[in-house]
Amino acid sequence: MADVTRSASASMDASTGMFAVQITGLIAGEDLDLVSACYIKTSDGKVYMADGSAGDELAEFIGMTPRAAKSGQAITLYSLGARFRYGTGLSPGAKLYLSATTGGIADAASTGGTLPLGVVLNSTDILITTAQGS
Repeated sequence: MADVTRSASASMDASTGMFAVQITGLIAGEDLDLVSACYIKTSDGKVYMADGSAGDELAEFIGMTPRAAKSGQAITLYSLGARFRYGTGLSPGAKLYLSATTGGIADAASTGGTLPLGVVLNSTDILITTAQGS
């Protein structure tokens, strides 16, 4: 499994925002990276970056951040139908999974990220294809 390298200029495709599944009214429980995979922690209901290194709560992918956020800030997560400019040199058609690296995605399943959460559309863009990736 290899992590898919996120570009420093990663961003959400605004044209998909109105059609994608949006989870609003959330608060960041930690500093969240730009376009990072996230879950909602059961004990406090806040958003944290997901981690597929084990089959536990941290691997319960719920959506991606459209921007970076500081702990305590409001954040909306986007999932099914959301398109993001994510990297460079990506392989179109490749399935994407939750990475064992916090907030990341990978080109193969991880221990906790066994189900695909998205697909590569072209050399730079990804599409989230599920609202629950693990």
